[in-house]
Amino acid sequence: MEPVYRSLELAFGALASAQDVHLSVRGIDHIPDDGGAVLAINHTAYVDFLPVVVAMRRSGRRARFMIKAELMESAIMRFVVAHTGSVPVDRSAGAQAYAVAVERLAAGEIVAIYPEATISRSCEIEEFKTGAVRMALEAGVPLIPTIVWGAQRQWTKGHRSMGRHHYPVSVRFGAPVWPSGGAVTDLEAIEADTQALHSVMVAMLDEVRGEQDARRQATQRGA
Repeated sequence: MEPVYRSLELAFGALASAQDVHLSVRGIDHIPDDGGAVLAINHTAYVDFLPVVVAMRRSGRRARFMIKAELMESAIMRFVVAHTGSVPVDRSAGAQAYAVAVERLAAGEIVAIYPEATISRSCEIEEFKTGAVRMALEAGVPLIPTIVWGAQRQWTKGHRSMGRHHYPVSVRFGAPVWPSGGAVTDLEAIEADTQALHSVMVAMLDEVRGEQDARRQATQRGA
Protein backbone atom coordinates (compact mmCIF):
# COMPACT_ATOMS: atom_id res chain seq x y z
CA MET A 1 0.00 0.00 0.00
CA GLU A 2 2.87 2.35 0.84
CA PRO A 3 0.81 4.95 2.79
CA VAL A 4 3.35 7.76 2.40
CA TYR A 5 3.51 7.35 -1.37
CA ARG A 6 -0.29 7.07 -1.51
CA SER A 7 -0.63 10.27 0.53
CA LEU A 8 1.70 12.06 -1.88
CA GLU A 9 -0.30 10.85 -4.88
CA LEU A 10 -3.49 12.19 -3.35
CA ALA A 11 -1.81 15.47 -2.38
CA PHE A 12 -0.39 15.96 -5.87
CA GLY A 13 -3.78 15.22 -7.39
CA ALA A 14 -5.45 17.71 -5.04
CA LEU A 15 -2.85 20.36 -5.92
CA ALA A 16 -3.47 19.89 -9.62
CA SER A 17 -7.20 20.21 -9.01
CA ALA A 18 -6.76 23.35 -6.87
CA GLN A 19 -4.64 24.95 -9.59
CA ASP A 20 -7.11 23.82 -12.25
CA VAL A 21 -4.25 22.21 -14.18
CA HIS A 22 -5.56 20.68 -17.39
CA LEU A 23 -3.61 17.40 -17.27
CA SER A 24 -3.48 15.31 -20.44
CA VAL A 25 -1.97 11.83 -20.18
CA ARG A 26 -1.31 9.60 -23.17
CA GLY A 27 0.56 6.35 -23.71
CA ILE A 28 -0.36 4.70 -20.41
CA ASP A 29 -0.46 1.38 -22.28
CA HIS A 30 3.32 1.67 -22.76
CA ILE A 31 3.89 1.28 -19.01
CA PRO A 32 4.49 -2.44 -18.39
CA ASP A 33 2.03 -4.16 -16.07
CA ASP A 34 4.93 -5.72 -14.20
CA GLY A 35 8.71 -5.90 -14.31
CA GLY A 36 11.35 -3.21 -14.31
CA ALA A 37 11.70 -0.26 -16.65
CA VAL A 38 13.64 2.99 -16.82
CA LEU A 39 11.39 6.03 -17.13
CA ALA A 40 13.51 8.57 -19.03
CA ILE A 41 11.96 12.03 -18.53
CA ASN A 42 12.79 15.41 -20.05
CA HIS A 43 13.53 18.07 -17.42
CA THR A 44 12.07 21.58 -17.69
CA ALA A 45 10.83 22.37 -14.17
CA TYR A 46 11.28 21.82 -10.45
CA VAL A 47 7.80 20.30 -10.35
CA ASP A 48 7.72 18.18 -13.51
CA PHE A 49 7.80 15.02 -11.38
CA LEU A 50 4.32 15.85 -10.02
CA PRO A 51 2.34 15.19 -13.22
CA VAL A 52 4.38 12.01 -13.73
CA VAL A 53 3.37 10.77 -10.27
CA VAL A 54 -0.29 11.49 -11.06
CA ALA A 55 -0.02 9.87 -14.49
CA MET A 56 1.73 6.78 -13.13
CA ARG A 57 -1.06 6.33 -10.61
CA ARG A 58 -3.41 5.78 -13.55
CA SER A 59 -1.18 2.95 -14.76
CA GLY A 60 -1.28 1.17 -11.43
CA ARG A 61 2.51 1.39 -11.12
CA ARG A 62 4.80 3.65 -9.10
CA ALA A 63 8.12 5.15 -10.12
CA ARG A 64 11.17 5.40 -7.88
CA PHE A 65 12.70 8.77 -8.71
CA MET A 66 16.41 9.44 -8.73
CA ILE A 67 16.83 12.78 -6.92
CA LYS A 68 19.68 15.10 -6.00
CA ALA A 69 21.34 14.10 -2.72
CA GLU A 70 21.30 17.77 -1.65
CA LEU A 71 17.58 17.42 -0.97
CA MET A 72 18.42 15.00 1.84
CA GLU A 73 19.53 17.95 3.96
CA SER A 74 15.83 18.45 4.75
CA ALA A 75 14.35 16.18 7.43
CA ILE A 76 11.06 16.11 5.52
CA MET A 77 12.80 14.98 2.34
CA ARG A 78 14.74 12.31 4.20
CA PHE A 79 11.42 10.96 5.48
CA VAL A 80 9.86 11.09 2.00
CA VAL A 81 12.84 9.39 0.37
CA ALA A 82 12.90 6.67 3.00
CA HIS A 83 9.21 5.89 2.50
CA THR A 84 8.86 6.23 -1.27
CA GLY A 85 11.86 4.27 -2.47
CA SER A 86 13.48 7.32 -4.08
CA VAL A 87 17.19 7.07 -4.90
CA PRO A 88 19.39 9.99 -3.76
CA VAL A 89 22.21 10.77 -6.19
CA ASP A 90 25.45 12.27 -4.94
CA ARG A 91 27.08 13.58 -8.10
CA SER A 92 30.53 13.21 -6.57
CA ALA A 93 29.89 9.52 -5.89
CA GLY A 94 27.24 8.46 -8.37
CA ALA A 95 28.28 4.80 -8.56
CA GLN A 96 26.42 3.93 -5.36
CA ALA A 97 23.12 5.43 -6.57
CA TYR A 98 23.61 3.74 -9.95
CA ALA A 99 24.06 0.35 -8.25
CA VAL A 100 20.92 0.88 -6.14
CA ALA A 101 18.92 1.85 -9.24
CA VAL A 102 20.06 -1.26 -11.16
CA GLU A 103 19.14 -3.40 -8.15
CA ARG A 104 15.66 -1.86 -8.04
CA LEU A 105 15.20 -2.38 -11.78
CA ALA A 106 16.28 -6.01 -11.57
CA ALA A 107 13.78 -6.47 -8.73
CA GLY A 108 10.97 -5.32 -11.02
CA GLU A 109 10.70 -1.66 -10.03
CA ILE A 110 10.26 1.32 -12.37
CA VAL A 111 13.05 3.87 -11.86
CA ALA A 112 12.59 7.44 -13.11
CA ILE A 113 15.64 9.38 -14.25
CA TYR A 114 16.29 12.69 -16.00
CA PRO A 115 18.92 11.91 -18.67
CA GLU A 116 19.75 15.62 -19.04
CA ALA A 117 20.78 15.64 -15.34
CA THR A 118 19.67 19.27 -14.96
CA ILE A 119 16.77 21.56 -15.81
CA SER A 120 16.85 22.80 -19.38
CA ARG A 121 16.61 26.60 -19.35
CA SER A 122 15.66 26.61 -23.03
CA CYS A 123 12.98 23.93 -22.44
CA GLU A 124 14.46 22.09 -25.40
CA ILE A 125 15.90 18.64 -24.77
CA GLU A 126 19.58 19.06 -23.97
CA GLU A 127 22.37 16.52 -24.35
CA PHE A 128 21.83 13.24 -22.49
CA LYS A 129 24.12 11.47 -20.06
CA THR A 130 24.46 7.74 -20.72
CA GLY A 131 23.30 6.54 -17.29
CA ALA A 132 19.71 5.74 -18.29
CA VAL A 133 20.79 3.47 -21.14
CA ARG A 134 23.51 1.80 -19.06
CA MET A 135 21.02 1.05 -16.27
CA ALA A 136 18.50 -0.44 -18.66
CA LEU A 137 21.17 -2.54 -20.35
CA GLU A 138 22.65 -3.86 -17.12
CA ALA A 139 19.26 -4.68 -15.59
CA GLY A 140 17.85 -6.10 -18.81
CA VAL A 141 14.83 -3.78 -18.90
CA PRO A 142 13.36 -1.34 -21.44
CA LEU A 143 13.48 2.44 -21.41
CA ILE A 144 10.16 4.29 -21.49
CA PRO A 145 10.70 7.72 -23.13
CA THR A 146 8.55 10.22 -21.22
CA ILE A 147 7.71 13.81 -22.06
CA VAL A 148 6.29 16.40 -19.65
CA TRP A 149 5.28 19.73 -21.13
CA GLY A 150 3.63 22.65 -19.33
CA ALA A 151 5.09 22.25 -15.84
CA GLN A 152 7.73 24.85 -16.73
CA ARG A 153 4.95 27.45 -16.60
CA GLN A 154 4.49 26.60 -12.92
CA TRP A 155 8.00 26.58 -11.50
CA THR A 156 11.34 26.52 -13.27
CA LYS A 157 14.61 28.40 -13.03
CA GLY A 158 13.81 32.11 -12.80
CA HIS A 159 10.03 31.68 -12.87
CA ARG A 160 7.33 30.55 -10.44
CA SER A 161 3.54 30.74 -10.78
CA MET A 162 1.94 28.19 -8.47
CA GLY A 163 -1.52 29.78 -8.20
CA ARG A 164 -4.75 28.85 -9.99
CA HIS A 165 -3.71 29.37 -13.57
CA HIS A 166 -5.52 26.82 -15.82
CA TYR A 167 -2.24 25.84 -17.51
CA PRO A 168 -2.34 22.73 -19.72
CA VAL A 169 0.19 20.09 -18.70
CA SER A 170 0.85 17.05 -20.88
CA VAL A 171 2.46 13.74 -19.99
CA ARG A 172 3.28 11.41 -22.88
CA PHE A 173 4.71 7.91 -22.43
CA GLY A 174 6.36 6.54 -25.55
CA ALA A 175 6.79 2.99 -26.77
CA PRO A 176 9.47 0.98 -24.91
CA VAL A 177 12.99 1.32 -26.27
CA TRP A 178 15.38 -1.58 -25.71
CA PRO A 179 19.14 -0.95 -25.65
CA SER A 180 20.85 -2.62 -28.57
CA GLY A 181 24.28 -2.91 -26.96
CA GLY A 182 25.42 -6.27 -25.72
CA ALA A 183 27.48 -5.16 -22.74
CA VAL A 184 27.84 -2.13 -20.48
CA THR A 185 31.47 -1.97 -21.61
CA ASP A 186 30.43 -1.37 -25.23
CA LEU A 187 30.69 2.40 -24.98
CA GLU A 188 30.12 3.01 -28.68
CA ALA A 189 26.80 1.10 -28.61
CA ILE A 190 25.74 2.87 -25.42
CA GLU A 191 26.43 6.27 -26.96
CA ALA A 192 24.46 5.28 -30.06
CA ASP A 193 21.52 4.08 -27.96
CA THR A 194 21.63 7.28 -25.93
CA GLN A 195 21.48 9.38 -29.09
CA ALA A 196 18.64 7.24 -30.39
CA LEU A 197 16.69 7.80 -27.15
CA HIS A 198 17.39 11.53 -27.41
CA SER A 199 16.04 11.62 -30.98
CA VAL A 200 12.88 9.77 -29.98
CA MET A 201 12.21 12.18 -27.13
CA VAL A 202 12.88 15.28 -29.28
CA ALA A 203 10.29 14.02 -31.77
CA MET A 204 7.82 13.29 -28.96
CA LEU A 205 8.29 16.77 -27.48
CA ASP A 206 7.61 18.35 -30.88
CA GLU A 207 4.38 16.34 -31.14
CA VAL A 208 3.20 17.25 -27.63
CA ARG A 209 3.89 20.96 -28.16
CA GLY A 210 2.11 20.84 -31.50
CA GLU A 211 -0.94 19.22 -29.90
CA GLN A 212 -1.08 21.85 -27.15
CA ASP A 213 -0.75 24.65 -29.71
CA ALA A 214 -3.55 23.14 -31.81
CA ARG A 215 -5.86 22.86 -28.79
CA ARG A 216 -5.14 26.45 -27.77
CA GLN A 217 -5.86 27.74 -31.28
CA ALA A 218 -9.09 25.73 -31.43
CA THR A 219 -10.14 27.19 -28.06
CA GLN A 220 -9.38 30.71 -29.24
CA ARG A 221 -11.41 30.22 -32.42
CA GLY A 222 -14.35 28.98 -30.39
CA ALA A 223 -14.18 31.77 -27.81
